[in-house]
Amino acid sequence: MSKPHDSAAETVWPSPEYLEQIQLLKTAVGQKIYLAEVRQSEINLSVTLDSQPFELLDVIDFPRPDPARNLMPHVLLLDDGRGINLGRVARVSLKRSFQPAATDIVYQDRQLLDDLLYCERRLSQDRVKAISKQHLGALLGRPEPELLEQGSDDD
Repeated sequence: MSKPHDSAAETVWPSPEYLEQIQLLKTAVGQKIYLAEVRQSEINLSVTLDSQPFELLDVIDFPRPDPARNLMPHVLLLDDGRGINLGRVARVSLKRSFQPAATDIVYQDRQLLDDLLYCERRLSQDRVKAISKQHLGALLGRPEPELLEQGSDDD
């Protein structure tokens, strides 16, 4: 999910923007927050907006951050008993979950949102056909990985 970066400042991990947002999150401890959570499986990646607020109990350090696995250096502790790594959160907002005001957003993973929600859509009839051919070929024991690399228009 990473993009090439234009400057050396953008390659610092975590970014200065992330660290500023951690400070905002820490000021929200004790308040009700709304999460936009990233849900990932082997075949699906989605962002789920919870309409139920959670009380933010604390923001703690995560002992094993890993940028390759999108595990950020902090975890949110919630009143439902969960601890959720910020790498699994697209946005945290106050007051409301859907279309929060910019001033109510205390954390957002801009790159994740850009990559998942605001990116150019790549799903076309040709793309679906190429993916279907690859999966069918794999089921029949004849994988054709070049179909996906080329974005084949062939039948």
